[in-house]
Amino acid sequence: MESYLFLVIIIISYILDLIVGDPYWFPHPVIFIGRMISILEKFSRNHFIRLKTAGIGIWILTSSISYIAAYIVCRVFNFNTILDSIITIVLLCTCFSTRCLANEAIKVYIALEKGSIDEARKKLSYIVGRDTVNLSENEIIRATVETVAENTVDGTISPMFYAFCGGVPLAIMYKAINTMDSMIGYKNERYKDIGMFSAKMDDLFNYIPARISLISFSIASFFLGYDYKNCFKVGIRDRKNHKSPNCAYPEGAVSGALGIQLGGTNTYFGESVFKPTIGDKRREIERNDIRKSIKLLYFSTFVTLVLFIFIWGIYVYSRSR
Repeated sequence: MESYLFLVIIIISYILDLIVGDPYWFPHPVIFIGRMISILEKFSRNHFIRLKTAGIGIWILTSSISYIAAYIVCRVFNFNTILDSIITIVLLCTCFSTRCLANEAIKVYIALEKGSIDEARKKLSYIVGRDTVNLSENEIIRATVETVAENTVDGTISPMFYAFCGGVPLAIMYKAINTMDSMIGYKNERYKDIGMFSAKMDDLFNYIPARISLISFSIASFFLGYDYKNCFKVGIRDRKNHKSPNCAYPEGAVSGALGIQLGGTNTYFGESVFKPTIGDKRREIERNDIRKSIKLLYFSTFVTLVLFIFIWGIYVYSRSR
């Protein structure tokens, strides 16, 4: 596939995701990846004593099968440019989740606006890993803003980065890596051994995109009229205020842009996990911060696309000389 054609495909895929998101009826690749992970986890627990070694095997099998399957699908339709382009657009569109993340976050906001905190807790539970049944309204808002910030990277910036680096197969492989982390990459008693390798590899694959997000959020904050200087400042200052080497970058950027404080203790599977705070508490967090974080989500992913196109253009130009 010609490089310029692939650039058009990435742009169309991004726009298509903004328009349609992830329809519930569509057989999303992550569904099949998730089933594969579940089967491999169950098999490993039944047949292996060394769960850390089994976890490495799960990662290798899941990531390689995902890459190979995507590669084969793309190659099968290579005989026809139009058909090949359509298949590539559909596959790549499933790698982006900007619209889906925004939709799920706004559902929490709407529930809070209606005064139904139980419904807000339920809607939030669909998009976060922490326990939500006892969260206060402020904690619900904080959790929503945090997950929008973090998943701006996981859901769009990272797969976009890997699409530019290695096409659809690498983007699909990244989605598999991220799915493994979200399913078995916890540090509690059940998953600390079998999911350790998946968590580490997810950190590695998000390392560069998370740092790129700080630039994207800062530029987005400038155009949205938020505190872009504080966005960058807090993102750098509080970059280590998280157990993940990556999460504090987008969370710090969003907290700085909005002038709120994120982070703190959360509960996962009944276990309290202390996390340092991120950002300065210039004001109390409020419902509208969810809407502001969604605006940052949309604008920062667009900024990232423009940045990648610019870098890609320089790369192609330098190779042609």
